[in-house]
Amino acid sequence: MTDKDKPREVRRRQRHHFRIAKALSAAPKVQHGALPWRWVDGTLEIMLVTSRETGRWVIPKGWPHDGMSSARSAAQEAFEEAGITGAITKKEIGRFHYLKFLGKDDAIECIVHLHAMEVEEELPRWPEKAQRTRKWFLRPDAAEAVDEPDLRKLILSFAP
Repeated sequence: MTDKDKPREVRRRQRHHFRIAKALSAAPKVQHGALPWRWVDGTLEIMLVTSRETGRWVIPKGWPHDGMSSARSAAQEAFEEAGITGAITKKEIGRFHYLKFLGKDDAIECIVHLHAMEVEEELPRWPEKAQRTRKWFLRPDAAEAVDEPDLRKLILSFAP
């Protein structure tokens, strides 16, 4: 980095830290998510999907749906984002926080109520197929692939 670029980098970091501080000062927004899982030859596998914006590995999650319970909203997100259906726990298996970045200038803190979903069917077509990739991971690899430390802990401690 040249001396000329240093002030620009400092300003970029300041803007980034300001967005994070602003997001953390507001009450977290609630989302509902599914932790898709299956057994293959006695080995637990976890499905992750890519995020639309950054391509990071995440679990299917989203905003509450009117008239739907947390579990039903999570199942709906799993269908829309990963093209999967299955049995979902009515009770959440845990919660995790993350920062959702909205463009370059804003972020909000979200808390995700996570439900386990035993996958029964993988559909060949689903609403967000063109925008996401779905993939099965061994549990330790799924935990390593996600960025959120609390989600990583939930994956590693999950016991169907």
